[in-house]
This record gives sequence, structure tokens and C-alpha cells, in this order.
Amino acid sequence: MMKRNIIAICILMVFVGAYLYNNNFFRKEAIQITPSIRPGRPSAINPDVFPVSFLLDNKYRLKSVKVVLKADAEKNKYPRPVWHMVSDSASRSTKMIIYGMPIPGMKPAVPKTRPEPLQPNVPYRLIIEAEGGYIGQVDFKTVPTPQQR
Repeated sequence: MMKRNIIAICILMVFVGAYLYNNNFFRKEAIQITPSIRPGRPSAINPDVFPVSFLLDNKYRLKSVKVVLKADAEKNKYPRPVWHMVSDSASRSTKMIIYGMPIPGMKPAVPKTRPEPLQPNVPYRLIIEAEGGYIGQVDFKTVPTPQQR
């Protein structure tokens, strides 16, 4: 009788584990990022392009924010970032970031570096890592200001 109960419990645990796995209880969903280019006034970093902001699907405690050239990201395993911020161990929950602007609780990966100006009509890739193992990326293309067209 005892052996039968142990086997039944083991089978039940296998079914429960399979159910949890198939219903995404153990998988982390990617961070959904929506880039937004708002014509209005030119970027403070580069007057040749409009500012680019990124809306995240939820509030995340960010560990790393990196912008690289899309072509460089597709060719190289470790592309050179044009903007790279890392957490200083006290990042706050964030739902929106703007390229080149300070992010609360984050600092440049290389001290005293500034974000490079984005070039007009060039595709870039934003890569985000957050606490809890969440990651996400999105490709975006800059829009030149009227004086640059």
C-alpha cells in the first residue's frame, strides 16, 4: 500500500510540473519595448534627429540599457555601444526611458562617457536587461529634423 501511494504521488508531481511548464510558469517573457519618435523639438543630444523614447510594457528594475548600431549587432557578437548604462545597485523601477537622458539609479558603463549622437536615418537596436532575468530588445530608426532633410 505504501509503495502504491509513493508512485501515485510521483506521477501527480510529474503532471503538475508538466502543467506548470506548459503554461509558462517557469519561462520569462521578453520585455516588450515600444520606440517612439516625437517630432517637435530636436534632441538635446543631437539637433539633427528628433528625440527617441522607449515605453516598456511594465515597470522594471533595469540592470543594463544599451544602444548599438543594428548592422553592427547583426555582424558582431559584442557590438560597440553608442550608449550604455548600467545599474549602480540601486536602480528604481522604470517604465520609460529617453535616449541619452539620465536613468534613475543607473550610470554610464564607462565612467564619464556621454551618449554618442544618433545619426539621421540610421537603424539602431536597444537592448535592455532587468532584474529577475528579464531581457528585451527593439530595433528603431531615427528621423531627421526638417533642416536635415
